[in-house]
Amino acid sequence: MVKLNEKASCCEAGEKMASCCRVESLISVDERGQMVLPKDLRDRAKIKAGDKLAVITWEKDGEVCCLTLIKADDLAKGVKEFLGPVMRDLG
Repeated sequence: MVKLNEKASCCEAGEKMASCCRVESLISVDERGQMVLPKDLRDRAKIKAGDKLAVITWEKDGEVCCLTLIKADDLAKGVKEFLGPVMRDLG
């Protein structure tokens, strides 16, 4: 369980999740596995045609229980910020 003074991501926050996450919409998956994010959500998230999204899975008891989308550019930036100091220390 996350303590009140600890920072945690939404999915790690357990009971706190309700304050930062919400159901945006229900979407359908077609026979080819494709789905459409609603335009208002794409606009708010600044997702545009050609953007790449990384799909991150969360598992519980060996089954995927949650999917998270993050812009690939934002993920790459976060990895560089995380690994930058480590790489400098190795050099």
